[in-house]
Amino acid sequence: MTYIENIFVCVAAPLLVAAFCMGRKYLRFFLFAFAGMGACLVAAYVNTFFVALYDTTVFHATAEIAPVVEEVIKLLPLLFYLLVFEPEPEQIRPAVFTVAVGFATFENICYLIQHGAEHLGFLLIRGFGTGAMHIVCGAIVDCGIVYVWQCRWLKLSGTLGLLGISIGFHGIYNLLIAYGGWVQYVAYTLPVLAVVVGKITGKFLSSLPSHVEN
Repeated sequence: MTYIENIFVCVAAPLLVAAFCMGRKYLRFFLFAFAGMGACLVAAYVNTFFVALYDTTVFHATAEIAPVVEEVIKLLPLLFYLLVFEPEPEQIRPAVFTVAVGFATFENICYLIQHGAEHLGFLLIRGFGTGAMHIVCGAIVDCGIVYVWQCRWLKLSGTLGLLGISIGFHGIYNLLIAYGGWVQYVAYTLPVLAVVVGKITGKFLSSLPSHVEN
């Protein structure tokens, strides 16, 4: 097995033990976490394939190839869940965010192994930034897919539209990261701010009355 596969096995092994011990009640959470980490593993191979195929630079691979590959592959477990199990709307959000968290966690672990842990401050900033970016992309899908999948004629076009928005956000984030310097710190900050603003906005909207009495 290759290096990244060894990392995946080491991370997944204790989670499998925990899933076995905690029973069926929490099985769905672990399955989606595994799906997110597995999607990250597959995305790494696909990214490598396209980089070799187009013989591109690291900058162009990070800004142009990786966002498309990662968001498409990250969406596949959710599409499988929607098509096969037909979950209720309230069951979709935990699935989306758990897949995103699993993906971001495994990505951060791989980055840590490859680049070392000497600069804890930078790793902390990057960990929050990357995690928040995947959460925001997941939120984009979550906010729209519950609606578009209620209309048969909107399923395909709506899903592709949501995927395009998440790819765009991911692409902007990666582009700023690849630029380097102080710009990458702006990139790490943007998704964190988006999560905070989204959370505050969600609480405000949920506090509004659901109907107006006549």
